[in-house]
Amino acid sequence: MKMGKGNQRGRERKIRFAIALELIFLLAAGSVCIMREWKSRWEESAWESGGRAWSSEQGEAVEVTADGDYIKWVEFQVSCEALTAAYELDVETYEEPVHLNWIELIAYVGAKHGGQFDSGSVRELQQAAEMLRSGESTLEQMTEEMEYYDYYLEAYEAVLGGMVGEFSLQTEEGDMASYYGLKAYSPIAKGFDYSHYDDFGSSRSYGYARPHLGHDMMGQIGTPVICVESGYVEALGWNQYGGWRVGIRSFDGKRYYYYAHLRQNYPYAENLQEGSVVTAGDVIGYMGHTGYSVKENVNNIEVVHLHWGLQLIFDESQKEGDNEIWIDCYELTKFLYRNRSEVAKVGDSREWKRVYEMNDPAVEAYRKSAPAESSGESQPAKDVPAE
Repeated sequence: MKMGKGNQRGRERKIRFAIALELIFLLAAGSVCIMREWKSRWEESAWESGGRAWSSEQGEAVEVTADGDYIKWVEFQVSCEALTAAYELDVETYEEPVHLNWIELIAYVGAKHGGQFDSGSVRELQQAAEMLRSGESTLEQMTEEMEYYDYYLEAYEAVLGGMVGEFSLQTEEGDMASYYGLKAYSPIAKGFDYSHYDDFGSSRSYGYARPHLGHDMMGQIGTPVICVESGYVEALGWNQYGGWRVGIRSFDGKRYYYYAHLRQNYPYAENLQEGSVVTAGDVIGYMGHTGYSVKENVNNIEVVHLHWGLQLIFDESQKEGDNEIWIDCYELTKFLYRNRSEVAKVGDSREWKRVYEMNDPAVEAYRKSAPAESSGESQPAKDVPAE
């Protein structure tokens, strides 16, 4: 029995449709295989060639070293809770056979999850600590399969490297007592209120459109601003964006602390100048709202606040220009709240001084190594906005 022309054409259309559908599926499957192969090859070469690489567990993009020379980008997303847990484990084990390094613990969790820290991060830190303290495993064994552990370790050491160690602190009796622990301080003196929120990356428009590359802490005019980490004053003076500001470089050169919008007429601590060596916890200036003006000593910022920023420098070419690395300091600021410098007013003056002096071995080491005529190399005033 012959098939009618209409039925035959219908069958042919169905066959053509089935063939087309099968081709589509084959092309899709092939594309997936190609993408997987491309991704695999990209991952293998990322560390050597630079650019973005993929975390194998979460698919989160992280920046790694470029050209095998130095790190080009860091996103610091370690939570206050993770910082606190790792720090307490470090201090707790300081005199134990296995002394846990808080930065290594943080880098371990960071490498596992592409730099992301969530509610389970503290538990992971504690589990890693238990394995290390019991001798069940070593850090080398735990990280040998982590392709980007070295990257996270170097990045987090750049952020936190000068904050924990040995130091001496003056007691109420006036003696100096030795300690091991947090020797970095909150940027705001003890007893002075402030408010803040995570404003890193929000837009700024004065001069030109740009992101906010620091952390704002709102308070009252004249609130003493504290040196977070020991270092030397690299920049001091007027900047049309930051107003009266001061830039302090860590002794290892990896961190540049930027404090801006200081008080009109009396912005700095007495005798502070470029090249001055400062100790963590020292008063370096006073909160205000100067800035947004090419004319000096002008209050053009609407809200009184301290802008403080932390720039990472792996190579001097990153100090100024398009390759600067500024990190989000919100979680770090919350962590540093645990260590606030107590200050006292100096008579009837506008000056405040710290109550308890600190001896930081890093300061002494720097003074011994630096030329007698210069305690720090003065640099040209930085006129690139970070606020």
